[in-house]
Amino acid sequence: MTKPQIVWLRRDLRLADQRAFTAAAEAGPVIAVYVLDDALAKGHAYGGASRWYLHQSLEALERDLARHHSRLILRRGDTVEELCKLARETGAETVHALRHYEPWWRKAQGGLKEHLDLRLYDGNYLLPPGAVTTGSGDPYKIYTPFMKASLAAIDSFDILPEPSLSAPGTWPASDTLADWNLLPTKPDWAGGMREEWSAGTAAAMERFESFLDVVSNYDEDRNLPAIDGSSKMSPHLHFGEISPAMLWQAMTRYTSEGARIYRSELLWRDYAQNVICQFPDYPVKSYRDGYDDGLWRNPNRGHVIAGELEVWQQGRTGYPIVDAGMRQLWHTGWMHNRVRMIAASFLVKHLLIDWREGERWFWDTLVDADYASNAVNWQWVSGTGVDSNMFVRIMAPLSQSEKFDAAGYIRHWVPELAHLTGSAIHDPADDQRGDYPVKIIGHKEARERALSAYREAKD
Repeated sequence: MTKPQIVWLRRDLRLADQRAFTAAAEAGPVIAVYVLDDALAKGHAYGGASRWYLHQSLEALERDLARHHSRLILRRGDTVEELCKLARETGAETVHALRHYEPWWRKAQGGLKEHLDLRLYDGNYLLPPGAVTTGSGDPYKIYTPFMKASLAAIDSFDILPEPSLSAPGTWPASDTLADWNLLPTKPDWAGGMREEWSAGTAAAMERFESFLDVVSNYDEDRNLPAIDGSSKMSPHLHFGEISPAMLWQAMTRYTSEGARIYRSELLWRDYAQNVICQFPDYPVKSYRDGYDDGLWRNPNRGHVIAGELEVWQQGRTGYPIVDAGMRQLWHTGWMHNRVRMIAASFLVKHLLIDWREGERWFWDTLVDADYASNAVNWQWVSGTGVDSNMFVRIMAPLSQSEKFDAAGYIRHWVPELAHLTGSAIHDPADDQRGDYPVKIIGHKEARERALSAYREAKD
């Protein structure tokens, strides 16, 4: 009898266009397994919002597997040990998996190869990291030449259908999702996320089809927080409920500027993976660290920032656009992209708080928290990245709010100001604020302080 084939799942929770499933199904009965290993990633084990979404995504995959008369095996513990144990229990010798590039997954892949026949496939990105290089053969560090080389390398994609799965003679033991306590209970803070998100491949495809109806306006609408112009595909992509190749292939039918911009953002996701392959510690170590210690108002330099950090986290800075974004993040596990940049810039430049504090907060509160993208975006804003905005380019949240017509967005997320009209809602006077807090720091004062701190740090 053909030996069972193990499919090791991580951030690739789909059946269609999933080469590990396809290869395993061609070789024999399939046993799909997800191992929850919180110790492996150390400081980057899934945060609260991601754990909530993971529960929903695994439930959706269980339903998809049931359609094929198959199951999802859940195990908790050391990844390599649990996979080896499963192989012994089932008589399997081969493990199929999509290749992952986070440092802990690279370590686990190397460890598993020492014990089992591990077969790795590409499919989580448009092109695997290292697929395009400079003329000298080095990986790209700057996005624009990376994007141009990637566009030249991408032709079309062969999208694989869901494979037919056969079952093993007997099923191994499995945890239940309830055993893992991924959902918050005391308190249950996930009500807003339940309203916002449906997980799984079917939900991802439905959301993407809706986005295609408005993609022609994406180049402009993506910057307007009050308009539902974002694709909101990032959680589905992060957990691999749909492949980026499927999105790219669908986009080839569209020639608008909005479609072009969206494709460039899919390539930014690839670029972030290339960065962490070169710099695995990127989420915790600044690339440009020459002035790192002298710039941030860290506690070890005598600054008390905990209260200011909490004010930013809770959306009480007194800047309506910033606070609307931070409240949206807490309630839904997601924040509008333009507002993410404004809120992040405010933390690192108005408050001079180390970008890593923001990275940790986003890691815990975003349903689409991604090791590479989160770090690359934070280092871009802070001016410390390999390819980043200059620190001295300080976003003005009040003018950004007015420029991108955030009034409706603010009224929704900062209801204390819903009665205001005109420009007042972007920058209310103190006597118009009622229970809404005054600014934690003035914009001009913050800008001058940031530029002064930058000059001193450089010196």
